[in-house]
Amino acid sequence: MTTASEGQELTRVGPGTPMGQLMRQYWLPAMLSSELERDGPQVRLMLLGEKLIAFRDSAGRVGVLDQRCPHRCASLFLGRNEQGGLRCVYHGWKFDVAGNCVDMPSVPEDQDFKHKVRAKAYPTIERAGLVWVYMGELGAAHPPPPLPGFEVLDLPADEINVSLMMRRCNWLQALEGEIDTAHFGFLHGGHVDPNDVPETDPFYFTITNRAPQYHVADAPWGTQYAGYRGAGPGQTYWRFANFLFPCWSQAPNGEFASHMHARGWVPMDDNHTMFVFIWWKKARSAQALPQPRFKDGTPIGGTGRGGIRMLPNTTDWLGRWRMAMNEDNDWGLDRDAQRSNRVYSGIDGIHLQDQAITESMGPITDFAWEHLAPSDQMITRTRRRLLRAARALKESGTLPPGADQPEVYRAARSGYFLSQDQSAWHEVYARTLAEAVHP
Repeated sequence: MTTASEGQELTRVGPGTPMGQLMRQYWLPAMLSSELERDGPQVRLMLLGEKLIAFRDSAGRVGVLDQRCPHRCASLFLGRNEQGGLRCVYHGWKFDVAGNCVDMPSVPEDQDFKHKVRAKAYPTIERAGLVWVYMGELGAAHPPPPLPGFEVLDLPADEINVSLMMRRCNWLQALEGEIDTAHFGFLHGGHVDPNDVPETDPFYFTITNRAPQYHVADAPWGTQYAGYRGAGPGQTYWRFANFLFPCWSQAPNGEFASHMHARGWVPMDDNHTMFVFIWWKKARSAQALPQPRFKDGTPIGGTGRGGIRMLPNTTDWLGRWRMAMNEDNDWGLDRDAQRSNRVYSGIDGIHLQDQAITESMGPITDFAWEHLAPSDQMITRTRRRLLRAARALKESGTLPPGADQPEVYRAARSGYFLSQDQSAWHEVYARTLAEAVHP
C-alpha cells in the first residue's frame, strides 16, 4: 500500500519537491500553438505550480516568463505585447522571449541597467501543434534534453491531431485511471450482456471476462502491462498499455498495429491536470472507429467518445479547456439511465466517465483509504517506479528514464489484438510491434 508520506512525494509538483524536480527534467506540452498570435494577447499559464505568462512576439517566437515583472512584481499579464517583447504597463520595462530586459524607459539613460535585469524565462519548442516548455536547470553543463521520442511525433504535422482537456485532480490520479484496465468492463460496459454484442467487436472480449489476468513489468520507458483473456481455442485477446516517464500513458483503446499516440497528464499544480492527447489521424483507434453497437445495430449506451461539450476559455489561471460536465453538475449523471441499465454509470461518454471517477476522489486521494487488489499491480508498480526515480534524482542526481535517452520511447506501443502466438507475453509484444505500422 502507498503511505501518506509517499502520496505527498508522488503528487506534489511545485519547485523543490521530489516529483516537481523529476518533472522538470523533461519537456512538457503546455498549450496549443494556436492559442498564441503574433503580438496578440498573452495567456496565463499554470504549469508545475508556477504562474507563467505565454506570448508570441512579432517574429513568431514563443516566450514563457514568470508572471512577475522583475521591477516591482506587477503581473505581466497586464502588459503590452508589442515590437518584439512584452512591456510591463507599470513603468514600461520590456522583456524579450528569453527574459532579457531590452528597454527601461522610466530610468534616465545614464542610469540604465537593463543589461543586469532578466525576467525568469523558460525555453520553448513548437512541435505537433503544441508549445513545449522546459523548466529544468540550464547552463553549459545542463542543456535542454531532446523531446521524448514518441513515434507519433515523427509523423507529418498534417497527420497529427491534438486535443486538451483540464481535469480537477492531481496528475497521478488522472494517469492511474488510464493504466487501470480492470475498470473497463464495469465503468464503461457493466450494463452490456456479451450475448448482445457481435463477437467481432473488441468490446465483446472485454465484457465477456470482466476479471482479466495481467502481466506487469518495468520497461525502459516506465512500466508496461499486458491484460489478457482467452478468446476461443488457442487464441488470446491482448490489451497492452504503458506508463511513460514522467507523466505519459498509452491506452489500449485502438488496434495495436496502427495505434500511434501519446496521452500526457501534465501537472498544472498539485490539484489540476491538463490532459494532452496526441494521436495519428489514420490510426484505427477509438477516435476513428464507430461507437460500439449491439447486434441489432443500436449504439451501446454510454460508449461514445465524441460530443464532449467545453466551456468557453477564460483568462483565469485555470480557465482553459474545461469540460461543461463537471462536479458542479454531477458530470451529467442520469439516474434513470443508470437505473434502467441503459448506461451502467448513468454518465454518457467514455472520457466523461473516467473524468467523473478520478475527480470524485477529490483533488488528491487519501491513499490510507485504499485497499489495493491484484488487479492493481500496474498502479503499485508505477508508483514504486516513480518514487525510486524521484529519490535517485534527489539523492544522487541520477536522471530518470528517458530524460536523456528519448529513443527508449520508440519501443512503446499500446493497443489490442487477437493472437494465436503462445510464446511468453513480452515475445508476443515484440513480434507484434515489429509487424506494426511505423512512421
